[in-house]
Amino acid sequence: MTTPLSVAEQIHDRLMHTLQATALQVIDESHLHAGHAGASASGIGSHFRVKIASPLFISVSRVQRHRLVYDSLQDFIDQGLHALAIEVL
Repeated sequence: MTTPLSVAEQIHDRLMHTLQATALQVIDESHLHAGHAGASASGIGSHFRVKIASPLFISVSRVQRHRLVYDSLQDFIDQGLHALAIEVL
């Protein structure tokens, strides 16, 4: 029996696949936002930091890079991902 992937692992898999990431770190920072608007009751899965490099980011603006990440994760946002900090490497 396999254990379900955490939200961070699901985000990692999605970005690796959709953006062909050459470097990627997904950090769940939800515990730092306990009690804030949008924070989950469990303290996990609502606030993430993504550090990413991708060949798809070459020759596109910072805004376009962020849009590519947001578009890749839209279904997570629709399901309650409240905050996403993006660091393009």
